[in-house]
Amino acid sequence: MAIRIGISPISWQNDDLPELTAQYTMDQALREARGIGYRGVERGRQMPEGTEALRGYLDQHDLALCGGWCSGNLLVNDVETEWQAIRGQVAQFAALDAPCIVYSECSNTVQGDIGVPVNDRPRLGREGVRAYARKLSELAKRVAGAGTVLSYHHHMGSIIEAEEEVDWLMAASGPEVTLCFDTGHLLFGGGDVLATLDRWAERVHHVHFKDIRPGVVRDVRDNRRSFLEAVIAGAFTVPGDGCIDFQAVADRLKAMGYDGWIVVEAEQDPASAPPEAYARMGYETILQVCARAGLQVTRLEEGRV
Repeated sequence: MAIRIGISPISWQNDDLPELTAQYTMDQALREARGIGYRGVERGRQMPEGTEALRGYLDQHDLALCGGWCSGNLLVNDVETEWQAIRGQVAQFAALDAPCIVYSECSNTVQGDIGVPVNDRPRLGREGVRAYARKLSELAKRVAGAGTVLSYHHHMGSIIEAEEEVDWLMAASGPEVTLCFDTGHLLFGGGDVLATLDRWAERVHHVHFKDIRPGVVRDVRDNRRSFLEAVIAGAFTVPGDGCIDFQAVADRLKAMGYDGWIVVEAEQDPASAPPEAYARMGYETILQVCARAGLQVTRLEEGRV
């Protein structure tokens, strides 16, 4: 099976900062993504809610559903309560053959609060993460039983941000908990991108190619800015426009036999980073690094997944 390249519509339709992207529509996002060559999109809030309506909407744009965000509250919920909260999304994603739900703990995250510095995120410590991982494993088993995969997204401003926290979570959880490996969030969080990918290669199920601008990240850290302020300032960008060596990442994916989705997720201010132009840059960069790594990429003209 070949690599498929997808994109999050967040550059056109930012759910956390809707005023930032008010001039764009979801239709435009999907039309432009499809025109560039992307095979799939992650779910956005402005897409139809119902499963069949969503299926028709994606079919209209000739795109697959390649995952989507799931806001977790497992720290404050028991497993049964959390399962009841997310089972509708799980059923929809299974029905639409999505590769996973992109799950991240949001009960105490600061990522959506523009007034709280990202440096002041919550921390559980090693034992706290281990306890959380045990609950997450039980939830992931239910997700698997319902026909899809829980892929955990380490995220800035949350309890799983730093490299060591990713390590603790993966080590203490069962194989049903897979990793949504996000290059940009890992580096922003101070982690070693390649070492972490090597360490957890067997658990990586979904990959976000996200680049960062180091100067902006340093300013955010040094001047105690929030995650949303970091987004507005341009901390994130697409592959080919930042500092991450995506050729090395692609080489590692080839070596580990990865055959899933590579998804561009790079939210920024469209006034300074026009979404279509940057989405094209990211797509072309991925094609180039995959070709050099020997990773086969399924193109749109070869048919839908």
